[in-house]
Amino acid sequence: MKIYFCCTDFKAEPWLAALRTALPQAEIEVWTPGAGPADYAVVWAPPQQFLDEQPQIKALFNIGAGVDALTQLRLPPRTKLVRLDDAGMSVQMAEYVVHALIRHFREFDVYAADVASGKWSFRKPRLREDFPVGIMGLGVLGQRVVRAVQQFEFPVRGWSRSSKELPGVRCYAGEAQFAEFLAETKVLVCLLPLTEETRGIMKRETLSLLQPGGYVINVARGAHLVEEDLISLLDSGHLAGAALDVFRQEPLPAGHPFWRHPKITVTPHTAARTLRDESVAQIAGKITALEQGKPIAGVVDHLKGY
Repeated sequence: MKIYFCCTDFKAEPWLAALRTALPQAEIEVWTPGAGPADYAVVWAPPQQFLDEQPQIKALFNIGAGVDALTQLRLPPRTKLVRLDDAGMSVQMAEYVVHALIRHFREFDVYAADVASGKWSFRKPRLREDFPVGIMGLGVLGQRVVRAVQQFEFPVRGWSRSSKELPGVRCYAGEAQFAEFLAETKVLVCLLPLTEETRGIMKRETLSLLQPGGYVINVARGAHLVEEDLISLLDSGHLAGAALDVFRQEPLPAGHPFWRHPKITVTPHTAARTLRDESVAQIAGKITALEQGKPIAGVVDHLKGY
């Protein structure tokens, strides 16, 4: 069994060592143009040339939660595209969202600004029931975030493409229920996969439906958000702020208005980082299952894009 590692922006050697330990029976190498055929590949943003040269690949394992970069390429028709189910990312995502939510709800950002100017201040406590949290995307990551938010007793709404039922969550599904979901939401969290249907989903028309004083947390993809519309709604006062971890262009350009906007908190795409050991264990387990003819989780539906 031969496996290629084809991941841009990742140091290959630590991954190769971990994969060889987990799959000692396999031949594992970094892919180079013109290399011979392999059975499987571990990838992140591979070039189209790799896919064109490897039409026989049984499965591509993407070392990240999002597969939008891969679905835009021409994939071999019989190749499975497999995403990580979790691999340590869901708890990181939950940490990030809860931190951003509580920082805004408790107005810790306001306290920090006051302290920096030497001011001893007091803010009137706010009620959790006035801050319903709406989570877009109820997959593995979304459901973990739901459970974390519930621990702090905020009302939780959920929206997904297909119907879901989650304990303690008022769930909405599909385009027909999207406006109602937004109207029930004050803090909007985006955890959607990026598809043609979800690209630009957070725009003036949709964000305007959030409750006045709404707050946006985007930890999915920058292309979900129409950046100019967010700034306009922040400046008008309809939205109170935003915590953004992902952007249309990364790294965020030095002159981008998000850097200096007083109502926006920027982090450098660090809400949930790929954890190598957890990822390798999951990939090795799935390759072993496929070799034994067993089904695996995380296979991407090419029509849906996730």
